[in-house]
Amino acid sequence: MPLTLYNTLTRKKQVFQPLDPKRVTLYACGPTVYNYAHIGNARPAVVFDLLFRFLKSRYPNVIYARNITDVDDKINRAAADQGIEIGVITRQFTRAYHADMAALGVGRPTIEPRATDHIAEIITMIERLVQSGHAYAAEGHVLFDVTSFEDYGRLSRRDRREMIAGARVEIAPYKKNPADFVLWKPSDDAQPGWDSPWGRGRPGWHIECSAMSAAHLGPVIDIHAGGQDLVFPHHENEIAQSRCAHASESFARYWLHNGFVTVEKRKMSKSLGNTMVVHDLLEQWPGEALRYVLLSAHYRQPLDWSETALRQAVTTLDRLYRTLEDAAGQLDTAAGTGKPAERVVQALEDDLNTPAALAELNGLARRIGQTPDDAQRARLIAELIASGELLGLLQEPELWHESRTEKSTIDPAKIDRLVEARTVARSERDFAAADRIRDQLDAMGIELEDTPGETRWQLKSKGEQPA
Repeated sequence: MPLTLYNTLTRKKQVFQPLDPKRVTLYACGPTVYNYAHIGNARPAVVFDLLFRFLKSRYPNVIYARNITDVDDKINRAAADQGIEIGVITRQFTRAYHADMAALGVGRPTIEPRATDHIAEIITMIERLVQSGHAYAAEGHVLFDVTSFEDYGRLSRRDRREMIAGARVEIAPYKKNPADFVLWKPSDDAQPGWDSPWGRGRPGWHIECSAMSAAHLGPVIDIHAGGQDLVFPHHENEIAQSRCAHASESFARYWLHNGFVTVEKRKMSKSLGNTMVVHDLLEQWPGEALRYVLLSAHYRQPLDWSETALRQAVTTLDRLYRTLEDAAGQLDTAAGTGKPAERVVQALEDDLNTPAALAELNGLARRIGQTPDDAQRARLIAELIASGELLGLLQEPELWHESRTEKSTIDPAKIDRLVEARTVARSERDFAAADRIRDQLDAMGIELEDTPGETRWQLKSKGEQPA
């Protein structure tokens, strides 16, 4: 079957046909490195890592660029708040991002361009836009004139009035139109800056991706990917400036966007205090379990993050790894000899249907346990290993067992029973018994959170674990 992908630009599934099957190009918006990545940032990294894996299984040369935004006003503020140099903060959180994503099984892209390494290309692109009448200089700024591009708004399907009302648009006196967006802005002595035809300054966010994509993939690419929150204004602006700079009919031929992540059915936000930071989650949970949860919902749908989902993922992965462990005598024969199961491949061909692919992965494990024939078992084991590799799972049995050994004293079922016993004691107003159970759970390294509807528990971070 051909690979079909849902194209945000056309609002329908389309058969993927690259411009050049010998050179497939994919660009995904990467992190702005001023803090640790949260689970919402991790979702596109995992999803488009899977897309990269799948494309590589079909095409001989896939070039995947995922950028690092290392010049941005958020970075400037974070560095100022901490009293450190901007370069220190970007290096620190770039390293943290790489480490955290690696723990989730996310491989490095083919190319990882950084904005600060592409200032010359950015300036050249802006000059081209000014010369062609699509941009103008004003008070040290250079802005893109959205009225100069007839297709502006096609990706997000908003008219200009809706864009101004619904987006964080800065209404500045030097703008010709309120929706015009910044390509270049002036820098003061405390801000990073580079010499340019418009004075010392720094690039706007949107132009960075357009310049880096063109520099490494060309003016027209096959796939551009990112979170749903980037459709407008970021990706809308990328299309405008890229097409106008290169006088092209298209910029990216397929646009893929992953859905939002909620936490316990609530929007994740700093104000609600429910931002799930990957760096912190990895203190308590195996990275492979985080990856499993991130793949458990279709990438275009919302994903609800919960401890229940994490515990289920751990239980499932335990079972899958036990299947491989029970077949240890046949692993040497099976490893490297199989191909992914046909149903796993078919699921991924259908717009990366990961829930169906994971269901088939579990179905393979059940069939292995039910198959008495050694030759048939060996074939199924090889399929399970190859299918897991395609999904970025089941490749590190020693690492998995090590992560589980560290938590082997934690029995979720036992904890659930103790939590329930405490709930009963509280309902019967036996507060002494309830306190004893809480103390017992505390000694086990379990933290409780009482809510109006239920009591939730989680492992304390390693630094808080009892000695």
